[in-house]
Amino acid sequence: MHSPHDPYVRVSGAREHNLKNVRVDIPRDTLTVFTGVSGSGKSSLAFGTIYAEAQRRYFESVAPYARRLIHQVGAPAVGEITGLPPAVSLEQRRSAPGARSSVGTVTTLSNSLRMLFSRAGDYPPGAERLDSDSFSPNTAVGACPECHGLGRIHRTDEELLVPDPSLSIREGAIAAWPGAWQGKNLRDVLDALGHDVDRPWRELPAKDREWILFTDEQPVVTVHPVRDAGRIQRPYQGTYMSARRYVLHTFADTRSRTLRAKAERFLTSAPCPVCGGSRLRPEAMAVTFAGRTIAELAGLPLSALAEVLSGAGAGGEETARVLTADLLARIGTVTELGLGYLSLDRTAPTLSSGELQRLRLATQLRSGLFGVVYVLDEPSAGLHPADTEALLGVLGRLKEAGNSVFVVEHQMDVVRRADWLVDVGPLAGEHGGRVLHSGPPEGLARVPESATRRFLFEEAPAPVREPRVPTGWIRLSGVERHNVRGVDAAFPLGVFTAVTGVSGSGKSTLVGQVLAGVLADREAGEAATGAGERFCASVAGLEAVDRLVQVDQKPIGRTPRSNLATYTGLFDAVRKLFARTETARERGYGAGRFSFNVSGGRCETCQGEGFVSVELLFLPSTYAPCPDCHGARYNPETLDVTLDGLTIAQVLDLTVESAASFFAGTPAAERALTTLLDVGLGYLRLGQPATELSGGEAQRIKLAAELQRTRRGHTLYLLDEPTTGLHPADVEVLMRQLHSLVDAGSTVVVVEHDMAVVAGADHVIDLGPEGGDRGGRIVASGTPAEVAGAAGSRTAPYLARALRR
Repeated sequence: MHSPHDPYVRVSGAREHNLKNVRVDIPRDTLTVFTGVSGSGKSSLAFGTIYAEAQRRYFESVAPYARRLIHQVGAPAVGEITGLPPAVSLEQRRSAPGARSSVGTVTTLSNSLRMLFSRAGDYPPGAERLDSDSFSPNTAVGACPECHGLGRIHRTDEELLVPDPSLSIREGAIAAWPGAWQGKNLRDVLDALGHDVDRPWRELPAKDREWILFTDEQPVVTVHPVRDAGRIQRPYQGTYMSARRYVLHTFADTRSRTLRAKAERFLTSAPCPVCGGSRLRPEAMAVTFAGRTIAELAGLPLSALAEVLSGAGAGGEETARVLTADLLARIGTVTELGLGYLSLDRTAPTLSSGELQRLRLATQLRSGLFGVVYVLDEPSAGLHPADTEALLGVLGRLKEAGNSVFVVEHQMDVVRRADWLVDVGPLAGEHGGRVLHSGPPEGLARVPESATRRFLFEEAPAPVREPRVPTGWIRLSGVERHNVRGVDAAFPLGVFTAVTGVSGSGKSTLVGQVLAGVLADREAGEAATGAGERFCASVAGLEAVDRLVQVDQKPIGRTPRSNLATYTGLFDAVRKLFARTETARERGYGAGRFSFNVSGGRCETCQGEGFVSVELLFLPSTYAPCPDCHGARYNPETLDVTLDGLTIAQVLDLTVESAASFFAGTPAAERALTTLLDVGLGYLRLGQPATELSGGEAQRIKLAAELQRTRRGHTLYLLDEPTTGLHPADVEVLMRQLHSLVDAGSTVVVVEHDMAVVAGADHVIDLGPEGGDRGGRIVASGTPAEVAGAAGSRTAPYLARALRR
């Protein structure tokens, strides 16, 4: 028995995921860092075991009816945990925020500001007092009825929708319509409605043109399609949708960046004429505080907003003083993390991942809790080294307030500041899952099998590499986008370029929006009207690039049905191999039989999911393995078919590393598996659901899928922080792959904060000097050595230190 005053969290018999019956003692009231290569088991220990058990214990004390309203994780596979206080999790949220999400909504500062205007605002004489919802553009009572709270209206006209009126509808006069079957369907529906689809557009009656392009009607008609000889001529019910309705629907609802960009080319955007872009109803805009409307205050940088509130709240009524004091305290935490340049109305999709994470962290830190365990997931991810210093200060204050701070981390500067280090490994997957060291960081020097040791103590400096010579340049002049104003940027071709700068300095804007935009426009043949071209005055040098590949960290799928094997195309090859087996041929099973997404071979009880939802009275729904297939996803007949002794379900359960041995000698499968191994993903299972993958893993899977392709001409690869979530040992593996692309004649441009990566680049473009309005300029560019010596660069001292290492 341990004393109730035992100062340690003691874990014994942890078996979650790949953990091998782990036993570890961790002191409370410390900054403890969990390290190890990707897939080693450190997150399984910190989140899957310690946090999950703390959450489970908390839910045991909650009324059963209330439990069903809260999302829960399952009970962890662990023998015993003692000395565990309540825990708060700060995991990375990798979902993309919506267009209505803003700095104000992410931090909940908008709620406080709306309350201030509702309770302490200056109302016009005789005006009725409004509740706080009336000051929100995201509620029916607050949103401007004309633009529905978006602040801008999107319109289209005949010239945009029909650029060449000499064409007939059948020839594609309505350029805004989709291609392939959907476009043909709309033309066939018009034909069935009695419109002449073979007459030049300009010769159609004006009232017909108006109806075809702009009607809100959606008539349904029987279509008799004309098909090729020998194909079934089956009539169907077709619904008409006008060109304007299709474009607006696509622009508002599609999740496809390509479809949204295409729809945007047929729209003009302007501030709403009714609200002037404020997004609110007139009665809300008539209320002021400190002489300003809520829209004006929400448009100020947070540092400026704090100054206005400090002056206004000092001598006001008690209500105003209390509400402004609360707002100022909340704003203070955000500005301390270096985000004072952001405004409350800045939309979340325009923020970098580093900015978003710090906003969420600042919100949690205002809670004022003590005596709890904070479990954080790579809080330095997406942060410039200068921003990491501020983060460490905040974590230190959390600890001083009487909390335990447990951090899963790869950034060695954070590891060096830890009081206690838990290193898990030595490798990933089944080759990991052991605690190699638990103690002060300096003790790791005595653990030779640790992959972390070499980087923590800088035992093996990276070899010095001569920068490559560019084969050409892409030059963007007069770039205007967000905080990047009037910038001329030159990107060298045939080399590895790193774009650096503090969070919010404009890196992702310059690379991910402007450079990617002009290249995407060129590929689509729409340079004159494309989004990227509108962001800069002129572009030169694009002719040297044959292809653009943009690799981001968005999920490879939003449901468990999408997985590693399906995304890379590997599963197609595997299903064909099963279909060629003797048993499958005897039974007449084709490749489709081995898909868990369609009826036939899958288990119909769980629809191929492998688990079923169990409804419990007064308790939340829980998931249990399917009672028929027991998680295999397939029906017994399909599982009768084996390939070299394994069923299709067993193959999906193999790790990439095991599968590479199993499929050795099968070129179609071997190619996909080799590239996955090359980017360091050997520990993932083939059937691992997309929803379980981190942003960094999703990005490397996309890169692996790209590496499988046969090279075609000069390719430009754009990557946004590709080392996020990677241990330094994994970074080395990834960098070898990226540099091999350059050696093969391509160009690689990365937005990056890891100074070891930047030091190994051929060319560096450093933006800044700060974030927001104080950034957006190119502070320095050149070789790493040249940028390391640049005056006024926030990156220079950190890069110089990395070069010395």
